[in-house]
Amino acid sequence: MPERTDSPLPFKTFGQRVKEARERSGRSRPVIGGLVGRSAEWVKAIESGRLGIPRLPLLLRLADVLGVEDLAELTGDERVSSASYTKAAHSALPAVKEALTTYHFTGADEEPEDVASLRARVQQAWTLWHGIGEHRTNVAMVLPDLLCDLQHAARVYDSVDRRRVLVSLAETYHLAQLYLSFQPAPELVMLTGDRAMTAAQDADSPRAIAVAAWYMNHVFRDAGERHEARVDLAMKAADLLRPGDATEDLARRGLLQLAAALSYAKVGRKGDAERFWDQADDAAKRLGKTYAHPYLIFGRGMVDAYAITMKADLVRGREAVEAAEKVDVTPMQSATRKSFHMIESARAYDLQREPVAVVHLLQKAYETSPETARFNLFARSAISDLADSGPATIRSEARLLRQEMGLPVAA
Repeated sequence: MPERTDSPLPFKTFGQRVKEARERSGRSRPVIGGLVGRSAEWVKAIESGRLGIPRLPLLLRLADVLGVEDLAELTGDERVSSASYTKAAHSALPAVKEALTTYHFTGADEEPEDVASLRARVQQAWTLWHGIGEHRTNVAMVLPDLLCDLQHAARVYDSVDRRRVLVSLAETYHLAQLYLSFQPAPELVMLTGDRAMTAAQDADSPRAIAVAAWYMNHVFRDAGERHEARVDLAMKAADLLRPGDATEDLARRGLLQLAAALSYAKVGRKGDAERFWDQADDAAKRLGKTYAHPYLIFGRGMVDAYAITMKADLVRGREAVEAAEKVDVTPMQSATRKSFHMIESARAYDLQREPVAVVHLLQKAYETSPETARFNLFARSAISDLADSGPATIRSEARLLRQEMGLPVAA
C-alpha cells in the first residue's frame, strides 16, 4: 500500500497559471495581447513574472479572453484586494454626476453671464485643477454651476459669442472628464468626452477639436479600443490645424502626436511609438525650452515625462528608468502633472523590481498632489502590496503611506 502524504501541490505563480490557461485556449501571445488591448511583450512579461497581477478591470478582461470563469484559477494563493485594485469614489462624485445628467430648461429671456466672465471662470477652474492641494475637491465645487451657466449661455447666445461659449464649454467638459478619471463612473467619462467633442465641432474650432481628440484618446486607450481608431482620430484632428509655427496650433499638433505615440506603445509597436514621440519632441523643441501651454501643459517637460509612460507601456523597464532619471518635473507648472509623472516613474522602477525607489517616488507624488496619488490605480495597488508583502526595510514606510492615503488594510 503506498505511503500517504499530505504535502501540498507545487506552488504556481500567477504568470505560470496565465501561461497554462493561454496554452489550453490554443491562442498565441499576440492574439491574447490584442484581445485585451496590450502587446505580446506584455503577455510574455506577465507569464515570466516580470509583471505581477494587473489591476482588477484588466484582470477580469484577461480572464474572460482566456475562458477562465473563476479568478482564483489565475490568482491562486496570491490574494487580490478589490478595494486596493479598483477605483475609489470621490466624495463629490454624486454632485458632479447629477450636474452632468440634469437638464436645465431656463427660458431664453433670462440674461446669460457675459462671455468674458464665463471665460475667466473656466480659466480659474483650470488653475484649481493644476494647483497645489485637493484639486479634485476644489474643481468639484465649481463644476456644477459652471456647466449650468455655460450650457445656458450656449443656448441663448448666437454667432461669434456662441462659438466662444462652446469652446469654453468643451474645456469645462475636459475638466469634468479629468475629475472622473480614476473614478467608478466609466460611462460618465465617455459622456463628457463625447460632449466635449460635440461642443468643439459646434464651435467650428479646429483648436478645440484637437484638444477634444487628445482627451478622447485617453478614453479610448483606457477602454482598450482599437489603436488604429485612436491614431486616426488624432491625425485627422491634427490635419485641421493651421500649418506652421503658430504657438497654439503647434502645441496642439505636438499633443496629438504624443497621443499617437502613447497609443502605439499600448499595443507594443515600439517603432511607431518612438516615431510619433520624435514628432512631439520636435514640436516641443520649436516651442522652446521654457514653454508650457497654460492648461494643457504641453511642452518640453511633458514630452520628456511621457517618454517614461511610453517605455513602461512597452514593458521596457530599464529604458523607462533611464527616461525617469533624465526628467526633472520640478519646473512643471502643474502639481497634478508633477505627481502623475512621479507615479509613472515609480511604475518604471516597479518594472525593474526596485521597491525602495517605488515607495520614495509615491511618497513624493502624494506630497505633491494628494488626490492624484490617492485615486491613481497603480499608486493604490503598489502601496497596498508593498505594505503587506514588500521588503522589511520599506514595509513600515509603505504602511505609513497607505494610512496617509486612506487605503484599506487587507483583511
